[in-house]
Amino acid sequence: MPIIPEQISAHVLIWASALFILKQLVADFILQTAWMAKGKERQTGWLAPLAVHVTIHALGTLAICLLVLPQLAWLALVDFVVHAAIDRSKSLAQARFQFTPAQSGYWWMLGLDQTLHHATHLVFAISLAAASMTA
Repeated sequence: MPIIPEQISAHVLIWASALFILKQLVADFILQTAWMAKGKERQTGWLAPLAVHVTIHALGTLAICLLVLPQLAWLALVDFVVHAAIDRSKSLAQARFQFTPAQSGYWWMLGLDQTLHHATHLVFAISLAAASMTA
């Protein structure tokens, strides 16, 4: 199990968590266009829509880090890679199993996708809260 320092900033943890939750809503649902959502699911021609989508996420993470603790701005690159891996994996699984919204598997995949994104953001928030104690 990863080691979390005993002393982390509750203030930073709470605010960073709230900002990452908001970032996920905005980037994954409000700013994601049909071109991105449908395009990243294709078997060919998926790279550009996925790259634009994860860039929006990375920019959101960059903004949060610059606001909270600029030294951890590199987390934006981590978000870019992790978000892309999660979304591409979901797309490949969707293609393999041919889930439709009428099937529970579709909703399980969506739930797993969102849970993995929120877990990533929790790690980022903990990282910011822990690093803020030494900054």
